[in-house]
Amino acid sequence: MFSLSLPGRWAVPIVAGLVALGVAPPQDLTRAEAATRAPVRFDFNGDGYADLAIGAPGGTVAGHAKAGYVTVMYGGPHGLSTGRRTVISRSTSGIPGSAATGEGFGAQLSRGDLDGDGHADLVIGNRAGKTDAVIVWGGPKGLSGAGARPVPATNTQTGDFNGDGRLDLALFRTQPAVGDDPEGSTASVWNGPFTRSGRHGTETSLDADHLKYYDVRDGATGDVDGDGRDELVLSIYEGDGAYGTRLYTGSSSGLTPAPTPDAVPDTDGGIVVADLDGDGHDDIAVGAALDASVTVAYGSASGVGPRDTWKTYSEDTPGVPGARDDVDRFGESLSAGDINGDGIADLAVGVPGKELGYDDNAGTVDLLYGTGSGLTGHGAQSFTQNTKGVPGTAELSDDFGSAVELLDINGNGYADLAAAAVGEDGGKGAVWSLRGRPTGIVTDAALLFGPKAIGAPYAKAAFGFEVN
Repeated sequence: MFSLSLPGRWAVPIVAGLVALGVAPPQDLTRAEAATRAPVRFDFNGDGYADLAIGAPGGTVAGHAKAGYVTVMYGGPHGLSTGRRTVISRSTSGIPGSAATGEGFGAQLSRGDLDGDGHADLVIGNRAGKTDAVIVWGGPKGLSGAGARPVPATNTQTGDFNGDGRLDLALFRTQPAVGDDPEGSTASVWNGPFTRSGRHGTETSLDADHLKYYDVRDGATGDVDGDGRDELVLSIYEGDGAYGTRLYTGSSSGLTPAPTPDAVPDTDGGIVVADLDGDGHDDIAVGAALDASVTVAYGSASGVGPRDTWKTYSEDTPGVPGARDDVDRFGESLSAGDINGDGIADLAVGVPGKELGYDDNAGTVDLLYGTGSGLTGHGAQSFTQNTKGVPGTAELSDDFGSAVELLDINGNGYADLAAAAVGEDGGKGAVWSLRGRPTGIVTDAALLFGPKAIGAPYAKAAFGFEVN
């Protein structure tokens, strides 16, 4: 998961692959000039519009259940279209390896322009623990399996950690715990620049003495202290049902662990780094799903603010719709983007456990807006499948809001909301796209699509498990 700085410094089709999955290739990938050109890190085909990557780690590929795949939906002046997409799996030409039962290819995604060619690249992780992640390179026609490069990791994060103007890659290998105890993780940082021939800068180990005791779940990057170097925040599993975070500060020599383990709030939910108060320093928002809350640690020139300056938000915060309930899982997923165009990042909060009527885990998504004094509940919005104008119907175990992403897909200067319901239609999964406007998120021109709509494998695909 990425940070959003405004403006961001990294403001970071495979026909054969589509045929391998039985998917018709996109018919229209013509370039168009966007009204507000997307930062490079969000634009795989260089047409100026942000593109959306969607993981479906439960998808059956080449007869292998839960092998997994990724779909990229290309942005454009009219938003997303089911006809403009690329589907990538281990069966795609050029992607190293082959489809394997249970790999969960696409369970984790990160992106950025790793080779500096002006097109974002996608790093596709997995949840098998032993197979490698893959860098899939962007280009004028979108993502291509040509020259795809394996990297020794199950999940990754990108950022300029040493401030040299080149994107670096943090790599983590974690085999998910099957019991209460973590399996432990290994981690390293590869400095950029990267080349498609396999070269990159120096490699350094990261926090080996500590991470060997924890399972790295996810992370986010951003410049909290405004020094031109990105920080890294990791979400970790500590064992016996406990979750935590680890903060690493960027420096000229790379990442350095924070001096205290409680430098940022703990999280068992989403995590995002973005400037939520418009002061030029990124802030760290973490979700405590079991506590149904989100805590923001605001950034400053001296780094993360002290604990007594942290602010916690929930459905009990004035202005936020609904009422706090521990089973709602408020904060299980998070994303930041400027929805209303005021230059300050806003926060999308997934609440996939929300009960609607008698339907447990039907789910909702709340939008909290950033201001000059920080995140506020004033003017907050809430959307479910029962909201007027939102396609579909809220049902038991849909988990609407299981993943969220804010990206300006149509280049109008306002971030649009992508919200996933991984349990939709018996576990096939689906994604909704709702437009951003100066007044907030609106439902006109709302789009709902699942794996069947794009011709991809759909049985228990968990489409939307990850959106990026």
